[in-house]
Amino acid sequence: MRTENQIQSKINELTLQRRSLESRLTPLAEDSPQREALTAQLTRLEDMMLMLEWVLNAPAGKYHA
Repeated sequence: MRTENQIQSKINELTLQRRSLESRLTPLAEDSPQREALTAQLTRLEDMMLMLEWVLNAPAGKYHA
């Protein structure tokens, strides 16, 4: 099991990767094949970040009340 600090560190790493991808996306034309690939990578990064944030802020309590 990962510690909270390890998870937060991974979120920070993914945030830096997201910024890098966003800066690479900016100059590309809308119909560029590279843009499509970078957008897919960006989507995967954001999904991973959301999952890690969910782990840090996992809901407490029972699913069915």
